[in-house]
Amino acid sequence: MSKSKLGGSFTFPGSSISVNRLGYVDMQLAGPGVWGPPKDREGAIAVLREAVAAGVNQIDTSDYYGPHVTNHIIREALAPYAEGLTIVTKLGAKRPPDASWQPATSPAELTSAVYDNLRNLGLEAIEIANYRAMGEGHGPGEGSIAEQVLALADLKRQGLIRHIGVSNVTAAQVAEAQSITQIVCVQNHYNLAHRVDDALIDDLSRQGIAYVPFFPLGGFTPLQSSTLSNVAERLALTPMQVALAWLLHRSPNILLIPGTSSLTHLRENLEAGEITLAPDVLKELDGVAIAPAG
Repeated sequence: MSKSKLGGSFTFPGSSISVNRLGYVDMQLAGPGVWGPPKDREGAIAVLREAVAAGVNQIDTSDYYGPHVTNHIIREALAPYAEGLTIVTKLGAKRPPDASWQPATSPAELTSAVYDNLRNLGLEAIEIANYRAMGEGHGPGEGSIAEQVLALADLKRQGLIRHIGVSNVTAAQVAEAQSITQIVCVQNHYNLAHRVDDALIDDLSRQGIAYVPFFPLGGFTPLQSSTLSNVAERLALTPMQVALAWLLHRSPNILLIPGTSSLTHLRENLEAGEITLAPDVLKELDGVAIAPAG
């Protein structure tokens, strides 16, 4: 599948890294609750290999998926890595034996996480490392992230990280991070219905910084909208394909990393990169947005 069929390409600022706008996140390749191994390891390997064969050249992961499980699967499926394949990881959490999600944000914990990712992926340096603030649920919290970004900037100076991003953050936290080091991407909760970050996306677009929505299809609660369903039926597409296509139309700096453990769903997701939505359809879909509380 060509770049044009994967939503076009995007080059991260201050780098020569160019990726197709439709990528893949491996979160669903771990076991239930993103814990332990998958029931079908060979199937997980097949999904990764097909994604790359189709032209996906951005794989998003984290060593706390499993933990360690998905990075081991990536290495088994894709190493030695093809030239131009960019692996992006997230730091800032840990999974204790009770399978909970706990913050791991001290400089020592972030450094340890970088070494874990390097070892389990079989890399000498992480191309892009995102500091993922725990925040409040699936949304950001207030407070400084300077200590964590400084720690990543130091790891970048050591050559262990090449580029830095932030995740689950406010606009003020993005600005704070930018005052410390170059930020190449922001990963936040955003989709057709959840659009709190509209202004941030536009600001990042003006700066040439990537915005990568997590939960682009609704996450643990899939998008439910009669408008979305009606549009999809008229266009002979799935609702999820329409939701992904809307995101690609929303702004040229949006990169998508929908995850799945299904080859069928992977193929459907990638087909979204070929969909052109007419202006009247985009306007209709814009009305799906849920008004912020308060």
